[in-house]
Amino acid sequence: MRHDDRAGSTRLHRLDRWLYRGGRPNRLARAINRVWATVFATGVMQPDRMVTLQVPGRRTGRAISFPLVVADYQGERYLVAMLGQDTNWVHNVRAAGGQAVLRHGRHEAVRLNEVDSGARAPILRRYLAISPGGRTHIPVNPQAPLEEFEQIAGQYPVFRITPDRSPAPPGAG
Repeated sequence: MRHDDRAGSTRLHRLDRWLYRGGRPNRLARAINRVWATVFATGVMQPDRMVTLQVPGRRTGRAISFPLVVADYQGERYLVAMLGQDTNWVHNVRAAGGQAVLRHGRHEAVRLNEVDSGARAPILRRYLAISPGGRTHIPVNPQAPLEEFEQIAGQYPVFRITPDRSPAPPGAG
């Protein structure tokens, strides 16, 4: 990596940290997330790993949309909460019993099953390999040994995505 590439990357990471101070998106980050959620949902943007998660809000029941990156690992698909345990979409998914909808050009009803923290490390490493935005928030080098990911795995919820054949939850479709 050239010096000016590293400097640009450092500025981008500083901006990401500012947008998500305290692990929560500020007003600008929320606006940017709304735009990306719309773009990802259309399916226009490639690759397919960029999706919009729709889940009922735990208080209002209204569909809430979040732009996320799907990590693939050993033939399965996963969502990672790069901001940690206190992320709104994590609370909403848990309140909805794991029922949600993924959008990337089409609607896919899914069940999100939380992965035990002891099994998260390789998924977190894969996530950082494919999601540059996650690197700002998860404090491990993407090439670090698995042991380093094991040390922080309990702080970052991971959900396995499976098809859900039951009716969509209210507000998610």
